[in-house]
Amino acid sequence: MDSLYLAFLYGAKPKKGPFQMLLSRPMRGGLVALCVVLLAVSGCRSHRVRDERKVTPEALYKSAHKSLDSYDFSGAIKSYEQLTARFPFTDEARQARLDLIYAYYRAGEGESATDAADTFIRENPTHPRVDYAQYMKGLVDFERTPNAIESLFRADLTKRPPSTAKKAFNSFKTVVEQYPKSEYAHDALQRMIYLRDRLADYEVHVARYYLKRGAYLAAAQRAKSCIEQYEGAPAVKDALDLLIESYDHLNLQPLAAQARKVWEDNYPGQVRPSQADIKRAWWKLW
Repeated sequence: MDSLYLAFLYGAKPKKGPFQMLLSRPMRGGLVALCVVLLAVSGCRSHRVRDERKVTPEALYKSAHKSLDSYDFSGAIKSYEQLTARFPFTDEARQARLDLIYAYYRAGEGESATDAADTFIRENPTHPRVDYAQYMKGLVDFERTPNAIESLFRADLTKRPPSTAKKAFNSFKTVVEQYPKSEYAHDALQRMIYLRDRLADYEVHVARYYLKRGAYLAAAQRAKSCIEQYEGAPAVKDALDLLIESYDHLNLQPLAAQARKVWEDNYPGQVRPSQADIKRAWWKLW
């Protein structure tokens, strides 16, 4: 045996060697302490490995769902992601992917929620909960309601470009048309009606903007698009009036006459908004 090792064991004075002068008694004590620490760390690591091996998909899902119910969305996301990474082919992982969509949505991670929904739909096209994934896609893109300041000052949201409204509308439309018996179909339809009206209002706002600036062709195109795409929206009435006025300015009398006929058939006896404005302006002169 090495003389240094014998010295540690029996306290014997080692023979002189090249390392004898390098190891003082305090240094020997430090080495012993280091060995003890390394053994402890090794033991903790082995315990941790054994504990991780005992984790089951059921336990992970239960922990994640508990966090979700407690509104700890960050904790739920972490547990769900761990579950899908470690046990990707289990039933719990498949359900976790659905729950992740909602967890991302509530955590304010809209892009992650949309990506998770798209992935689930792509990988499980015949799954009975695909309607939920489509509905959540629409919910993520659904136009926000006015905040407190906008409500206080009565901000007109129809003048704001609806950047994601069309995407939300298409997602809800998929739920309504492809899954009419879905529990989310009724709510999706109500949101579609709101989005339809919102989109139609914005189209009318843009058409009126073009008309005021003399861009009559652009105004006519925008008004016509509103009439064709958002049938049934209240704003279609204003769009038809703008279409007639744009055709008049462009001297397209056959098209103007056709649009007037549509107005008379749909709104018999009613005065067009533009004509009412002209009458008010005329009487103001007197």
